[in-house]
Amino acid sequence: MPDVINADGTIRQDNWVVVPRPEEGESLAIPSDQPALIPADLWLAGYEHFAGNDQIGVWFDSHDEPEIIADRVNELPLIGVNFPRFVDGRGYSIARLLRERFGYRNELRAIGDVLLDQLQFMKRCGFDSYALRPDKDINHAATCLNFFSQGYQAATDTDLPLFRRRAG
Repeated sequence: MPDVINADGTIRQDNWVVVPRPEEGESLAIPSDQPALIPADLWLAGYEHFAGNDQIGVWFDSHDEPEIIADRVNELPLIGVNFPRFVDGRGYSIARLLRERFGYRNELRAIGDVLLDQLQFMKRCGFDSYALRPDKDINHAATCLNFFSQGYQAATDTDLPLFRRRAG
């Protein structure tokens, strides 16, 4: 199984599998032997079946709206946000919405085309863990998570911009 890196720089084995959206006419293939992330809208459609199962989380694609599960976010042990291409930044907005507007408190993971130079920005938006693109060296990721000592803007990790923090 691949590894993930946590926001604190620790590396751990990833037990979660990302279940792709089924093609038309196919059913959702959820593995029975490990925890799975399924598309958020399919989780919501089968809510009665999935509710309370801590082995099922959801993932959002970059065009999905997190509002669809707004009142149920904290029922999920893990939410993944897919970055289909490194130039698609909509996942940052999804993360901020989940943390700030909907109050998500559990693990938030970046999946997909996740690169080392994005990690600190993802961390500031509220991500807890990162499944790097397979061709990236996870052993360099801890340095990338804390490359800058201070952020100028307010984000999920601080409510105040730098100029307000320094004025006190």
